[in-house]
Amino acid sequence: MKARTASTKTVKLRPFSVGGSPRVQLEVWIERQGDRLWLRYLAEGEVDRVDWPAPAGNQRADELWRHTCFEAFVRTPDGYREFNLSPSGHWASYRFDGYRSGMALADEIVDILGLNGAGDMVALEAAIDLPSGADRLGLSAVIEDVDGGISYWALAHPSDKPDFHHPDSFILELP
Repeated sequence: MKARTASTKTVKLRPFSVGGSPRVQLEVWIERQGDRLWLRYLAEGEVDRVDWPAPAGNQRADELWRHTCFEAFVRTPDGYREFNLSPSGHWASYRFDGYRSGMALADEIVDILGLNGAGDMVALEAAIDLPSGADRLGLSAVIEDVDGGISYWALAHPSDKPDFHHPDSFILELP
């Protein structure tokens, strides 16, 4: 796992609603590396109550958001990209022309660099290709507990329901 450097930015995700299970805290480390973005999602707390997907290999797959999954949304001049990063090793990248419209597979690639844990923490590292003109970032997570409950986490929750695609969710300037 990569160590935090002076150029690493750290942010915290917050749940859409307070309470529920498992009781975790989510932090994301972000670092720009040329035309790639390195991300480290760190879950701390009751991580043994999270339903972590089984290892399945580093390959593209759909509907990862239905289970525990970390996500990054990147605004571009022509819309935005959605990146799904599963602890299983599976990943996805989609292109959108506008708010939830014009969805297609994106050319950008994701490398899941590793998943590790110890005691009350689990961390997933990944690197994503940044599309040309990318300027803003939204980060989020879907956490499924061992009892099947789902919680939604993001930097911002600008609407009355969890909506990671909402334009006001893209609150970070890309480093």
